[in-house]
Amino acid sequence: MSNRSRGFSHERDLVRRLWDQGFAVIRAPASGSRARHVKYPDIVAIYHGKIVAMEVKTIKEERTIYVRWEQVEKLQEFSRRAGATPFIAVKFVGSGEWFLIPLEKLALSEGGAFKIPVETVKNSLRLKALISMIKGDKSILDYTVR
Repeated sequence: MSNRSRGFSHERDLVRRLWDQGFAVIRAPASGSRARHVKYPDIVAIYHGKIVAMEVKTIKEERTIYVRWEQVEKLQEFSRRAGATPFIAVKFVGSGEWFLIPLEKLALSEGGAFKIPVETVKNSLRLKALISMIKGDKSILDYTVR
């Protein structure tokens, strides 16, 4: 199985987990195609009017993650238009756990991409917690690690 196929498989895993919790979920058809003109995130999840937009990253080992600025820009723009809360969803392959990093936690690297250190990932919101918060009556922003 190619890296790209494995990435799609992990995206589908995230979609399934959210769907099983009662969310309406859409995975972008151009996800992973590097289509530069596309202005929507990898995954959009909605629960009773609460919208979460996610750019998905999966990596084999625990290391700093880099996200192209174009990906962050499209996530911000889509979220602004939709009234969504944007996150970078990260999964270390083999861990089975999804981490959700708010865009405020991203740091600009010297190369122009955004970087997310391992410590930031590990100290971020877990998928289970996000689901609980969205189903509750508090704002997602009340729970993001700052």
